[in-house]
Amino acid sequence: MTQTDGRVYNFSAGPAVLPEEVLKQAADEMMNYQNSGMSVMEMSHRSKTYDNIIKTAERDLRDLLNIPDNYKVLFLQGGAHLQFSMVPINLLKNGVADYIVTGQWAKKAYVEAQKYGKINKVATSEDKTFSYIPDCSDLPISEDADYVYICENNTIYGTKFHKLPDTKGKILVADMSSCFLSEPVDITKYGLIYAGVQKNVGPAGVQIVIIREDLIREDLPEWCPTMLKYKTHADNDSLYNTPPAYGIYICGLVFKWLKKLGGLEKMKELNEKKAKILYDFLDSSKLFKGTVEKDSRSLMNVPFVTGSEELDKKFIEEAKNAGLVQLKGHRSVGGMRASIYNAMPIEGVKVLVEFMKKFEQENA
Repeated sequence: MTQTDGRVYNFSAGPAVLPEEVLKQAADEMMNYQNSGMSVMEMSHRSKTYDNIIKTAERDLRDLLNIPDNYKVLFLQGGAHLQFSMVPINLLKNGVADYIVTGQWAKKAYVEAQKYGKINKVATSEDKTFSYIPDCSDLPISEDADYVYICENNTIYGTKFHKLPDTKGKILVADMSSCFLSEPVDITKYGLIYAGVQKNVGPAGVQIVIIREDLIREDLPEWCPTMLKYKTHADNDSLYNTPPAYGIYICGLVFKWLKKLGGLEKMKELNEKKAKILYDFLDSSKLFKGTVEKDSRSLMNVPFVTGSEELDKKFIEEAKNAGLVQLKGHRSVGGMRASIYNAMPIEGVKVLVEFMKKFEQENA
């Protein structure tokens, strides 16, 4: 079931599948980027050529998300994990924040933030193994909260906020790592969005932060490291130090690919079609079962089980042999998980479902 060019269908949660068109362009430009005589990997981040790469990437991202002028776009390093610290360090003024814990990454962010202030858990779905998004229409938001934090799409558990929480006027901060650029977003509803790009946008090593300018503070504690201040990077257009230059270049190619495809409205339409194929099968299957409540399902990450650890293991192995790889669920939950990000072609999902049907027939 491998594709004609020998590539497998890669359902990894991250680092994840990239558009083949992007990979081919990167390959074509690997040795000599636009007659510069060198690879993007080799050129100075201070050069005019690279300056054009990073500025074009930002401009295309702004176009895709319709980012208002009063928001800064930062290309940073450290992965989403670093934002678990940077967010509270930079945004805590009153020393209070409210967190909605709907999965492992939100939980880690919640624990990390406690090093810097009074952090309240105002809602969680931990009681049912994070298999749903809690009702966030009337939360006990702290009067002095500096922000409210969510992880919008939960990669491990396959849940998604389809309606944003009522923050009662407080700033909303969102980790969008596994749903970034999968659909249109109203940026003005957030004070800060961040995403590790290795799930849905580019190679590991880049994180993107979109932050409202009034949240970029100068009056941070003296102990705050220079590199952990948003202001450091905002003032220097993400070039304070050497950025993850090649990763940003690949992200820029992905932005061009998305624009060529028709933008995020078109991408959402395609993602909904892919997810429907897989969820419809799971809902009708006698062997496979989805693990997420229907109104909380993610378009990006689809976890499922057979109910038998032995059968799960057999399925993962046979799928791998058939060219359907990285279907093993996260080590903390087991089972299977198909991550069907933007770059996963609809054919890949169809092939997966056909394989699942065949497996079910053979193992009924």
